[in-house]
Amino acid sequence: MNKKELRTILLVEDSHADAEMAMDALREARLANPVVHVEDGVECLDYLYAREAWAGRTSGDPAVVLLDIKMPRMNGLDVLTRMRADERLRRIPVVILSSSREESDLARSWDQGANAYVIKPVDVDQFFDAVRTLGQFWAVLNQAAEDKN
Repeated sequence: MNKKELRTILLVEDSHADAEMAMDALREARLANPVVHVEDGVECLDYLYAREAWAGRTSGDPAVVLLDIKMPRMNGLDVLTRMRADERLRRIPVVILSSSREESDLARSWDQGANAYVIKPVDVDQFFDAVRTLGQFWAVLNQAAEDKN
């Protein structure tokens, strides 16, 4: 990957309304990073492994994965488990962005190696602030480990 290439923010969210709000918040943060939205865990793994619809993808790994938990086909916790079990994907930061306040979801997320767990605020302004802050931190401020490959 070219050092100057901006790394993608991968948004994994099945709710079109939540995804649209998150995309708006990231745009409002004026991040230059491209944002890719996928709708479930299967599509997330397809993106990460550059297969199926994403087979021609040439960009490197995302700067961060913003991951919902409750999704059809494959939930976020299963995606997180697979990412952390894969040597190539295990260092990609994953932020759980979920409306779930269940203690079991929170505990499993941390146990599986989530970098952060953010409960989606019901208030739109709070949601915008949370996503803007997440985008700025993970895409701009966070220092990623260099890929040795």
